[in-house]
Amino acid sequence: MSVPQSSRVSGDGVFDLTRTAVVVTDRAGVTQGWTEGAERLLGYRVSEAVGRPLADLFTGVDPSSAPDSEWRTRLASADGWSGLEAVRHKDGHRLDLELRILPVQDTEHGSARLLLAAEMTQTPWSGASRSFLEGILGMSPIGVGMVNADLRFVWLNDALERMGGTSREARLGRRLGDVQPGLAVKAIEAEMRRVLRTGLPSVGYEYLGRPQSDPQREHAYSTSFFRLEDSAGQVLGVCYMVLDVTESYRSRQRMALLNRAGERIGSSLDVWRTAQELADAAVPDLADFVTVDLLDALLSGEQPAAGPVEASALFAMRRAGQQSVREGCPEAVVAVGERASYPPSAPVVLSLTEGNSTLLQTLDLDDGDWAAEDPVHAAQLRALGFHSLMVVPLRARGVFLGAAAFARWQHTGPFQPDDLVLAEEFGTRAAMAIDNARRYTREHTTALTLQHSLLPRDLPDQCAVEAAYRYLPADSLSGVGGDWFDVIPLSGARVALVVGDVVGHGVHAAATMGRLRAAVQALADLPLSPEEVLAHLDDMVNRVADDAQTGTADTAGNGVVGATCLYAVYDPVACSCTLARAGHPAPLLVSPTGAAELLELPTGPPLGLGGMPFESAELHLPEGSLLALYTNGLLMGKALDLDGGIARLRSALADPQAPLESLCDTVVDGLPGARPVDDVALLLARTRALPHTQLATWEIPADPSAVGEARRAAAARLAEWDLEELGFSTELIVSELVTNAIRHATGPISLRMIRARALICEVSDTGSTAPHLRHARTTDEGGRGLFLIARVAQRWGTRHTSQGKIIWAELPLRPAPLDAPANDFTTLAADLGTPPAFTTADDQ
Repeated sequence: MSVPQSSRVSGDGVFDLTRTAVVVTDRAGVTQGWTEGAERLLGYRVSEAVGRPLADLFTGVDPSSAPDSEWRTRLASADGWSGLEAVRHKDGHRLDLELRILPVQDTEHGSARLLLAAEMTQTPWSGASRSFLEGILGMSPIGVGMVNADLRFVWLNDALERMGGTSREARLGRRLGDVQPGLAVKAIEAEMRRVLRTGLPSVGYEYLGRPQSDPQREHAYSTSFFRLEDSAGQVLGVCYMVLDVTESYRSRQRMALLNRAGERIGSSLDVWRTAQELADAAVPDLADFVTVDLLDALLSGEQPAAGPVEASALFAMRRAGQQSVREGCPEAVVAVGERASYPPSAPVVLSLTEGNSTLLQTLDLDDGDWAAEDPVHAAQLRALGFHSLMVVPLRARGVFLGAAAFARWQHTGPFQPDDLVLAEEFGTRAAMAIDNARRYTREHTTALTLQHSLLPRDLPDQCAVEAAYRYLPADSLSGVGGDWFDVIPLSGARVALVVGDVVGHGVHAAATMGRLRAAVQALADLPLSPEEVLAHLDDMVNRVADDAQTGTADTAGNGVVGATCLYAVYDPVACSCTLARAGHPAPLLVSPTGAAELLELPTGPPLGLGGMPFESAELHLPEGSLLALYTNGLLMGKALDLDGGIARLRSALADPQAPLESLCDTVVDGLPGARPVDDVALLLARTRALPHTQLATWEIPADPSAVGEARRAAAARLAEWDLEELGFSTELIVSELVTNAIRHATGPISLRMIRARALICEVSDTGSTAPHLRHARTTDEGGRGLFLIARVAQRWGTRHTSQGKIIWAELPLRPAPLDAPANDFTTLAADLGTPPAFTTADDQ
């Protein structure tokens, strides 16, 4: 029997590694098969060896040793023979061999013998008390077997007999499926037939199965097959070698499962999702049913207490995740989100509080410790079909967070200690991810609450524009940003529109946003142009940066030192808008006819860079124009497609006359993704124009006698507007403002009254000095005019223009009654404890 070149075992085979010769002979000792190993060992080619007696090939060093009769005796032994022999190589050098002769049953070709020979100096067992062949065939963990062309066993070694749990007598003459139905028989026999058909060996073929020696556990095997042929090339069968690699296979499976779990658990900063990821990762590879229960304090955002947890707290946990191999989790007694009175008994609960895992196996055994202590609960678990249970605490940074239970009901065998180690690793990873999610959720909630408290809850009443807004916080991974917006009523019925974005995310970004918004509101009340407002904001951001750099070790580096801002002022009287920006995206203007364009504004540097001046641009906006102010989160999605964002905004605002709330919804609905990657602030403003019927203007000559005429003109206009009840206060304000302008200013003087949401009185002149409140002495004859104005006006102030200044005062359209009645200037002055600032003569 020979092995052709195409089917000889490679150098990785067991026999070639030990330089073992395999020879097949008949009972008379005539060689029938000669392998490549025999050729390498003794030097005879297949053509030289087949057909010759063994005595000719294994010529002894001593001519009298091993005569033909001795070989016949060895071959005739029913139990085989083993021993040591010194023979001559074909070239004459000496070989010390270990020999083993084994009987082979082959019903088709008669009785045969298998001779195995190995050189002692080439084996690791040379010099051992037992022969090499006894070790390889009797003690080796590698199972070796031979099947004929019908795949029926003709020979096997002791290791294969032990490995399969079936005796040699029960195997010989039968096929693998007859003696090992728990293996993947069809796949194994298909591989054997492939080797028989092609002659190509199969090395490292792996399969799973439950052998008769251990039917409760699934084993993994690595097998190599090679074809055997006789000297005529006739296929005799297949020799295969099997190695049980269950432990290494399980180790690889556990490592692969841990890798997959590491990829799946903790993919988000959400506590509920992380708990569900733990359950999903463990089913079905580790368990058939998994539940994850977390403390109520954890799910409500509170900080769980460190150290051992009282047993009562474990009965107040909530189901955060569960998974089963059965569709719909029919084993679950509660749904996700419901309170879960923890099912395991007291011993398990105590072990959880101490931070130890508990392994409960084969609950159907009544004499088990846990089942004996809690037979009622054991019966409940049996009713659900479970036969093995593990309970693993979830702890992170010394804090108990909850527990995960792993159960099996399928015939995969009970949990093993290695499974518990794997479950604990799952629990450790999930606990860290859950704690990180809890910490992030708490900070995110704090920042979001702070941000919402700093943003406007509603837009103020004003008559310059119709406004609507939307604010969307970023997704949980990006964190809360520092975007803000504002609508600030100004003097003269004007309004300021503001949108800004602070660099960074988190609590510090939100806090810096609040500081900037407060600063903008304070600066808006000052007589400053938009570019001057941005310059003051730039100085403030620089001071914030300096404070952050000089802070303590705990706070240094946390300050946010950059921001962008767009500041616009719209005047409904002139229908003009003055805009300036600091590194902010340009606004989109949609005309009343629907034409949309990005406004070409001077580009200023972001706030905090310093050293660069800001510029403003003034535009005429017809009534009904739509102005869209926004932060870059509206345009820059995950794809960072700026052009695409502009196109989406243009499309959403295609109908500028639609209700602003509907337009806001359309813009937001068109954002890509479920949640924006950065905060989104959108402010839409549709311009209004003040009707001429609500405006009155007079030119005032620089003559004291014009004061009375101004009062009479103002009173007449109040009568036209049906505001006679404001006559006293209005005449006082007009008298004082016009008198001051005549006395202290130069150039043309004009008086303007605006009926908007308040009555506005304005006196303009070409002077640059602004009036200030001062404390007049009792002997002073003047200096109390502004006190009178502040007494009756809702607001008053000064703003500068390119031609000079404007002093203004606002009166509510329905004034509140005074504490004391005041019917004329003298009475009001007496109430204030001051002499009148002027007389009421018509010529004054």
